[in-house]
Amino acid sequence: MSEPKNMFQQTRQHIKTGNLSFLTKQVADWQRLTKLIQPLLPKNEQWQVVCYQYGILTITGENQAMISQLGYLQKQYISQLSQIPELKDLQKIQVRLRAKKEIPQTQTENSKTSLCPTTQEMLLNAASFVNDPKLSQAMIRLASNKK
Repeated sequence: MSEPKNMFQQTRQHIKTGNLSFLTKQVADWQRLTKLIQPLLPKNEQWQVVCYQYGILTITGENQAMISQLGYLQKQYISQLSQIPELKDLQKIQVRLRAKKEIPQTQTENSKTSLCPTTQEMLLNAASFVNDPKLSQAMIRLASNKK
């Protein structure tokens, strides 16, 4: 078995120009690998390569079920992915859970739609006719846009 090749080893050029160019190249390589592996992995997930060194491919996903599936079927996926020339030395896949991107709170507050005055008035009138006190209160809260 051949010695695994470290694709991301710094060259003399990177040492002279600083780590920024090296890191930029690494990220570009990982993005390229992400595009290559995406069609071969479970379809219900957006996989992302975060590292590939010493024959170990580290990827992330947001769905725990898909991550578990990939972990259980690792040998089958390794045999498929190692057909890609850039991953010919692939020996192991590490899968990590990636935090879902959350919408900032200010965006959700601004995106609230307020009811038009006519609708608010109709809800308040309907609330006065409802015999169920909980339903009546819920309609009043809805009319006032309070949670």
